[in-house]
Amino acid sequence: MSLLTILLDAAIGVMGAGIGAGIAALGAGVGIGRIGGSALEAIARQPESTGEIRANMIVAAALVEGAVFFAIVLCLLVVLA
Repeated sequence: MSLLTILLDAAIGVMGAGIGAGIAALGAGVGIGRIGGSALEAIARQPESTGEIRANMIVAAALVEGAVFFAIVLCLLVVLA
């Protein structure tokens, strides 16, 4: 293998990791936005269940953020490895 091939492989790996981290962050924003919008719509339909809907919304948003943090850490491991 030539030096150029090795450097090109490393650059493609770093570029892929950067794109992956960006897609993960974008997906989190869309997902949490949909969770919040659906929760507001549900609260507007049934105001008496606001507390339960809010609690479920927070749990769902935390799960989405946890998955995104995992994806971003994996992307960083690819870059730093």
